[in-house]
Amino acid sequence: MWLAKVKETYGEKLQVDWRPFSLEQSNSKEGPEWKVWEQPNGLLALRAGEAAKRQGTKVFDEFLIALMKARHEGRKELTDPEVIDEAAGSAGLDLGQFKDDLGDPDLLQGIVKSHTQAVEEYGVFGVPTFIFPNGFSAFLKTYQPPEEDAVEVFEAINKLMGSWNFIGELKRPQPPWPKGVVTSG
Repeated sequence: MWLAKVKETYGEKLQVDWRPFSLEQSNSKEGPEWKVWEQPNGLLALRAGEAAKRQGTKVFDEFLIALMKARHEGRKELTDPEVIDEAAGSAGLDLGQFKDDLGDPDLLQGIVKSHTQAVEEYGVFGVPTFIFPNGFSAFLKTYQPPEEDAVEVFEAINKLMGSWNFIGELKRPQPPWPKGVVTSG
């Protein structure tokens, strides 16, 4: 969600190409033959995102933020069709078109292709993973930075992980997370 703040600063100079990737598939304990996309109603949120993309970048961005808020602020499950519908409505999607597109089997095939490419070409295992123009990739585990730091954090990540491929991992050794970052209220 903090990339929305970065986009406010960069405007049209920052183009984010959101691509679907299934954590459920990546983290599956079912074995290599099991595929989430072959399960009933599988990948609802990813299919919804691809359906929203068909209505344009601006409305897709609004839909994505609505989904992220539902999940991370509202603690709602993105497997719930009502949560998806609520996000679609609040983003201003054409709901009739959205429902039609949601049922399009081509969406699912595109998600499978995107997921497979991410794993095979870039080694993706989690989200968010940044794929830089030069082909370097980096997974980022973070909490949302303060608004006033959003752009600086984005630029630092781009410099560090997008410029130097000899940096494999940067990790804080203090489990479960650095003291003082997250406080219980």
